[in-house]
Amino acid sequence: MERLGVDSERSGIDVAGPEGGQTIVFVHGAMFTRKLWLPQLAALENEYRVVAPDLPGHGVRSHQVFRMDPTIDLLEDVIEEYTDGSAVLVGLSLGGYVATEYAYRNPEEVDGLVLTGCSANPVGGMAMLTRAVGGLSRLVTKPDVGCRAVERLGYRWVRNRDLSADVEAAIIDAGIYPREFGRADPDVRDEDFRAKLSTYPGPTLLLNGEHDKIMRRGEREHAGAAVDGRIEVIADVGHICNVHRPQTYTTRVRNFMRQQVEQIP
Repeated sequence: MERLGVDSERSGIDVAGPEGGQTIVFVHGAMFTRKLWLPQLAALENEYRVVAPDLPGHGVRSHQVFRMDPTIDLLEDVIEEYTDGSAVLVGLSLGGYVATEYAYRNPEEVDGLVLTGCSANPVGGMAMLTRAVGGLSRLVTKPDVGCRAVERLGYRWVRNRDLSADVEAAIIDAGIYPREFGRADPDVRDEDFRAKLSTYPGPTLLLNGEHDKIMRRGEREHAGAAVDGRIEVIADVGHICNVHRPQTYTTRVRNFMRQQVEQIP
């Protein structure tokens, strides 16, 4: 897999696959990095141009703090640099909200959306829950001891997944950034992402883990708001289902590409 040097202006971006073809941009969630998508990049690089950037606050951009507007600017740069002007966006959790926001602002640059773990719309009661969870996260991770404890739990979770040794090592070596979970809260809370999704004219797949109960709340309403929305659920997994069942997740993305995106005239 082609990887850009960490000392270049384009650092923190993994790129692989044939140039000039259909591109998929993978957008990770809070705490982890672009390396969380390695199973998908490795499986799809022979068919598609695959791109995965680190978001602000994570990986090589850990010196930054996540904010939505700079993150959208980053994706704009990624799409300009590595695509023919448009891409399918695959977003997990925070990355799903980012992908939705990007499609809302730049629909002509988005060929399709795969949204995972972000069906809960953070308005009303969910906004209050988002605020509470964000505040608790900031409280727990503010002291270094709390931050390190969450990191250890994250590393343990990765080691307990059925991953190849090199992928496991890459995810762990890239680090876990617990403080970004709480820091992202203000840029997500009270934003009506369901209304924003309703303005996107292309195909949308909500691809969720069966046991991701909180973030699946409003799943049907979310799909119903999309102009061309559908739901698929991966059995017996939770929030980070692309790592828990990487082959199944990749197959669902591939099917979406073939059946929904590549069939568009």
